[in-house]
Amino acid sequence: MTATAKKRQNLYRIVAVGLMAALVYIGNFMQIKFANDARVHLGNSMCLLAGLLFGGLNGGLASGIGGAMYDLFDPIYITSAPYTFLSKFCMGFVAGKLNRINMQNEFVRTVIAALCGQVTYIVLYLGKNFVEQLILGNPMETAMGVMATKAATSCINGGLAVLISIPLYFAIRKALQATGFRILVENSPEKTSE
Repeated sequence: MTATAKKRQNLYRIVAVGLMAALVYIGNFMQIKFANDARVHLGNSMCLLAGLLFGGLNGGLASGIGGAMYDLFDPIYITSAPYTFLSKFCMGFVAGKLNRINMQNEFVRTVIAALCGQVTYIVLYLGKNFVEQLILGNPMETAMGVMATKAATSCINGGLAVLISIPLYFAIRKALQATGFRILVENSPEKTSE
C-alpha cells in the first residue's frame, strides 16, 4: 500500500469513527426515562452499528467516544463517563470482531455479533451498578431492586439495539461499499495492525 493510500485509509477511518461517535451521542438523546436513572434509548443501536460496519477497534472507539461524550454533558451521568467509555467500547469491539469472523451465513454471523456485543455491555453495565449499590452501603434487597429495574430496561435497550442495528447494517453497508469507506466495511477478518 502506498503512503498516499495509507493516508487516505487513515482519513476514512477517522471520519468513520467521528461520524459514528456523533450518531451514538445523538442516539442517547432519543430516550424515555424511568425511575432510578434507568432509560430506554437508541444509543446502543448506534454502538452496535458502528462495530458491525467498521470492525472491532473502529466500532469500539466510536461507541466509547459517543457514549462518554453523552455522559460528560449530562450532570446525572458525568461521573460515569470513563466507565461508559470502557463498556461501550467493549460492546462495539465485540460486535465488530465477531462480525469479521469467517462464517458462511452472513445474516447469522451478524445476529450473533450484535447479540454478543449487546450481552457484553449488559453484563458490564449491570455489574458496575451492582458494585455501586454495595459501595453506597445499600442492603442487598435494595441493590437487587435497583438491579431488577436496570436489568429490565437494559434488556429492552438491548433488544431494540439488535433489532435496529441489523437491518441498518445491511442497508448502509451496501451503500458504503460503493464509496471510499469500502475498505473499512469489507467483511474480512481484521488485521492485528488495526
